[in-house]
Amino acid sequence: MLVGHLAVGLVAKRIEPKVSLGTCVLAALLPDLIAFPLIILGVEHFDPVPAASLNRSIGRDIVFSHSLLTTVLWGALFGGSYFLQSRFARGASLLLAVVASHWLLDVISHRPDMSLAPGTRQVYGLGLWNSLPATLIVEGGFWLLALVIYARATSTKTRLGVFVFWIGALLCTLVWYGNLHAGMDPNPVKAGIGGVLMFSLVVGWAYWVNRLRSAKI
Repeated sequence: MLVGHLAVGLVAKRIEPKVSLGTCVLAALLPDLIAFPLIILGVEHFDPVPAASLNRSIGRDIVFSHSLLTTVLWGALFGGSYFLQSRFARGASLLLAVVASHWLLDVISHRPDMSLAPGTRQVYGLGLWNSLPATLIVEGGFWLLALVIYARATSTKTRLGVFVFWIGALLCTLVWYGNLHAGMDPNPVKAGIGGVLMFSLVVGWAYWVNRLRSAKI
């Protein structure tokens, strides 16, 4: 998922306005941002699914970034780091939950490649992305709902806040839709570098939006 994870970040900002939208989005995308360097190093892998016209990749040994156990651990580290910096326990707990939600959303969308912990053989995945209509309805609908929730819960400080938010949301939507058909680059270095750059830009966009929009009282 891409916009599904971003939707969680937008909703998290609505739940706790004191936490930056950029931090919420970083938490939502954290397992992917950990996975990309591991793909470059050859520790984790995504294999192509040649016969598929949609959802054309499947994870192999993505246990350090995407298993349930490690996702929760990454969330605890992320939330704990936030707490040490802010002393805001509610925000830290929310960020832990946002990171952990990544596993659940990927189980819904991926082919079976999501494990419970390193060393376990059983993998899970409901394959939502195998169906374009189902993906547009479920993930796309969640994304649209989250955009509306965030837009209604915030007000723009300048006109720029309107354009940055909605143009960024449109670009994220186009990247998500294109990725459904294209899958990951078969070259792990290109895939990893491209993923880090793309997701870093998304996180940067979220921090920028947070500066341009404020929560309504």
